[in-house]
Amino acid sequence: MTPLETELRRIIAIDGPIPVDRYMLGCMGHPQLGYYPTRDPFGKRGDFITAPEISQMFGELIGAWAAAVWQKMGSPARFNLIELGPGRGTLMADALRAAKSLPAFLEAASIHLVETSPVLRAKQEQALAGTSARWHEAVEAILPGPTIAIANEFVDALPVRQFVKDRDGWHMRMVGVVDDKLSFVVMPDPMPGFYGDDYEAPVGAILEWRYDRPVSILAQIVARFGGAALLIDYGHTKTGFGDTLQAMKNHRYVDPLESPGDADLTTQVNFEELVRWAERQGAAAHGPLTQGEFLRRLGIEARAARLKQAATPQQAADIDSALARLTAGDQMGDLFKVLAIADPKLGVPPGFDS
Repeated sequence: MTPLETELRRIIAIDGPIPVDRYMLGCMGHPQLGYYPTRDPFGKRGDFITAPEISQMFGELIGAWAAAVWQKMGSPARFNLIELGPGRGTLMADALRAAKSLPAFLEAASIHLVETSPVLRAKQEQALAGTSARWHEAVEAILPGPTIAIANEFVDALPVRQFVKDRDGWHMRMVGVVDDKLSFVVMPDPMPGFYGDDYEAPVGAILEWRYDRPVSILAQIVARFGGAALLIDYGHTKTGFGDTLQAMKNHRYVDPLESPGDADLTTQVNFEELVRWAERQGAAAHGPLTQGEFLRRLGIEARAARLKQAATPQQAADIDSALARLTAGDQMGDLFKVLAIADPKLGVPPGFDS
């Protein structure tokens, strides 16, 4: 039993079963016992690998995208360059290196990273040494202004509430203790006036509702002050039903209730929901595109070819392997999607025009 499970059992014994979003929030963010505040989860020695750790090409292309958006904004003399959930800082470091070909962009950029983990912040400080980057606990702590924001595999870790359809309506799904084990249970009373009533769903269907505040704030900022935000994550393009909560530990899937605080918890992103959030705040939504299509439009194949010109045979093979992993339909290429939310006056952001 993990230390966090002991704490969760104590809470459940006092308050009763807790909603799934509260369980996720505790598992991922408890300051002493949670997953992210206590470890570096990335890489072969961690629990999973994200796109920036697979190849420098990913961050370089994102940097080129940000520079092109800045030019499309009219090259403002000052703007916020924000990354939410910046991992080890690899993406931002690669993006800034790629943007060196446009010095005015770097001079105009006020770099901000939204990070709650002290362990990861230390890694980011190393990766971004020599820059003027500043760190924040939440996006609302950043002074608003013209903004370009990146969120790679950030939304999937935002807490979700889950609801289960029964004959008398939708019931909230909870985490309780049954037969001395953490277990999913359902509240006995249905949710009155629940938005899920708008969907035709069979008995037993599960509907997920995600905490929207960080994305809604970004949409509000870019709609009011100008700019765009790029959201990259795994998920589906239309609202559907199903339990997508999953846990990853040592690069394998485990029961989400098995090791609270010691495994990464995520759910698939509903991109239709993100579009709804953006438009509600007055922003325009572009996409989603598959990650493979987006990276190809940005020129990843040409970038790989250039890198291979000066590579050893083994390095060239590694570049080809990374290219396939990022873009192939049977790897990250189709499962991961890319959505831009932008100031309607910006027009279509780079990579999203046909």
